[in-house]
Amino acid sequence: MRGLLHAGGRRTLQSVDRSGGGAVFCNPPYSRRTKGNPGQEAWIKKAAEEGQRPGAVVVMLIPARTDTLAFHKYIYHKAEIRFIKGRLRFRVNGQTGDAAPFPSMVVIFRGPEAREEENA
Repeated sequence: MRGLLHAGGRRTLQSVDRSGGGAVFCNPPYSRRTKGNPGQEAWIKKAAEEGQRPGAVVVMLIPARTDTLAFHKYIYHKAEIRFIKGRLRFRVNGQTGDAAPFPSMVVIFRGPEAREEENA
């Protein structure tokens, strides 16, 4: 399986060889698309594509923006969705920061074999 890479704090859309199988977790940047930044929609699209591979499991933690084109094009009726109650709080330098200004969700894309195994 090819997955999304998050290495050493550097985030990239490039694939890594995950031929041994297993799940991939992705917490992409929450930014919107700009001239120099592909934005979160590109990450969601890539996760949806990678999640269609046989046996693939791609899990994303993203803002619950159900009003976006990306949500309806790549997630709604195409992936499992788990809405998180309340707002996430991130730790910064070991201290709990303010709550996120938006709700969050976990999105799970599963390839054909992964769905079959779960239903067995």
